[in-house]
Amino acid sequence: MMLTTADTEIVSFYNVENLFTPDPPPKHKRDPTPSGLQNWDERKYQNKLFKISGVFHMIEEREGVLPMLIGLSEIQGRKPLEDLIALPAFKSKYGILHYNSMDERGVDVALLYDKEKIEVISSEPLSYFFTVKTADFEYFDTTRDVLFCKIKYQNIMLNVFVLHLPSKREKDVNKSRRQYILNDLKQKIEEISEVSNAPVVIMGDFNENPDEEMIADFTYDKDYEKSLINPFLHLYQNEKFSTFHYKSGLLFDQMMLTRHFLDENFPLTVKDAKVFNHEKLQNWHQKFSGRPFRTYSGTRYLGGYSDHFPILITFNAKM
Repeated sequence: MMLTTADTEIVSFYNVENLFTPDPPPKHKRDPTPSGLQNWDERKYQNKLFKISGVFHMIEEREGVLPMLIGLSEIQGRKPLEDLIALPAFKSKYGILHYNSMDERGVDVALLYDKEKIEVISSEPLSYFFTVKTADFEYFDTTRDVLFCKIKYQNIMLNVFVLHLPSKREKDVNKSRRQYILNDLKQKIEEISEVSNAPVVIMGDFNENPDEEMIADFTYDKDYEKSLINPFLHLYQNEKFSTFHYKSGLLFDQMMLTRHFLDENFPLTVKDAKVFNHEKLQNWHQKFSGRPFRTYSGTRYLGGYSDHFPILITFNAKM
């Protein structure tokens, strides 16, 4: 399989902050909208698509190549993905892996892949249901699916997980759910290792920082051996953040890899990990300098890119 560049490949992940199709005009002014956003119309939608595609144009300009894999979160359905990859920045060469999830807002994750470099073997959504008990009754609650894909790069099988774990809110009532999903994924990764020893990439918005106990535990297997490397721990320790909450810098967006990617004989070896905080993606306002230029702030439309920066890992690629 021919590569278009001599020595670099990129894998990226981007929480794109509510990339939803436009809402239909409400029948009544106070009617709730499908997106949950205020006045989310065709003009704002097209501007959002243009902005997100522009991010990947900037990545290509700065890194010299487009990512061969692009994990995305906060997507609502397949149409925004189709509209996105139809834009010139993607050069008509990307495929889509996506499933509609059971999330109450219809928010999904997805994987875009360069069809010239990647062969898709299989894909499936991993769905999670949680029982909620109240004083009077109990019901099932859902969250965003995890996307699991088996792909080939240079005839090497790669296992890729894309996730957006339940959010930190309301005194972190979702912590046990994040833990449950990570425990399940940890078991699946161990099974892959035992059966085929195939490499694994897991990327997404973990809603946990790299130094938190839940993430640290996730990188060790059942025998307490280090099974995953997390290049974003070092970035976080050096105050590189992908998003912010009030005054706190966060690096919820991370990518973890099995140790195959450190082997110099493997077709892809880790060169660098970074938060792609290009100056054009940053808020121009002095008070929020250095933070992502977001699409909305509460109900106020700002017209920016996202409330997260993308993250990247660049690899040395061997022919």
